Amino acid sequence: MRGDARSPGRGWRSGGAALALAALAVAAWASVPGHHHPAEPSDNPSDRNQRGEIVVQIVFDNYSFDKRLKTSWGFACVVTGLEKTILFDTGGDGPILLANMRACGIAPKQIDAVVLSHIHYDHTGGLGAFLDAHPRVTVYLPKVFPEGFKHKVRGAGATVVETDQPRQVCKGAWTTGVLDGGIPEQGLYLKGGKGLVVITGCAHPGIVDIVKAAKVHAGARPDTVMGGFHMGGASERRIRQVIERFKKMGVARVAPTHCSGDETRRQMKEAFGEGYLPAGAGARFAFEPESAP
Repeated sequence: MRGDARSPGRGWRSGGAALALAALAVAAWASVPGHHHPAEPSDNPSDRNQRGEIVVQIVFDNYSFDKRLKTSWGFACVVTGLEKTILFDTGGDGPILLANMRACGIAPKQIDAVVLSHIHYDHTGGLGAFLDAHPRVTVYLPKVFPEGFKHKVRGAGATVVETDQPRQVCKGAWTTGVLDGGIPEQGLYLKGGKGLVVITGCAHPGIVDIVKAAKVHAGARPDTVMGGFHMGGASERRIRQVIERFKKMGVARVAPTHCSGDETRRQMKEAFGEGYLPAGAGARFAFEPESAP
């Protein structure tokens, strides 16, 4: 069920939990050292993807894929090939995020928009260092985020767009709308040639519900689901249920990572076969773009 995120307090486990999360996010920002500008790859738009593909590259994750990249708890990925280049989540460590982006040949100044899934530090902790390197971006975040966090983003020079319902980031890319599952959270979906590519940070409201929200809003079949599924420690029965519901919705490919859990990854690999996409820091996925109308 799509949550109503209009009330800043709604959806949190308790008032104390909300204050603790807000304090963590703002304190984490303040702890990021200033003027962290690593050597960057080219930020010339002509150096971007020239094949017409939509490319999603994971630049922060606790699972390893490309040994050149550092791993740490959290998630972030970069979407290229659309009108805008999008950074979805920022991991939990700014220097690691920027170093991993550099290793993937992605410069901070290539990013046009940042989409944050939810308030947790392992998805927002790298934002301060990123904005120190490139503040002139638009940051899409759930309306329920603490005002202190939003103030920090604006103070860094970025534009804040508060989301509740689905919001278009650019042609072919939308937020799912904020769902309420204890922790208000939004996903990002991309319109690919074979169906939707749905990306989640942690999927606290439930991975099936986030994918369903994208499917209903887009009126299209979800082809690929990737990111954190929030299923670490899930029972075998629960994992089987998610697999069954994915397949009923038409999901053909999955790339579970971050908080999805080893057993979830194992069972989904078995269930989806060639449709299982190994994922981790450095993994790169190319998708056909949506056909022009």
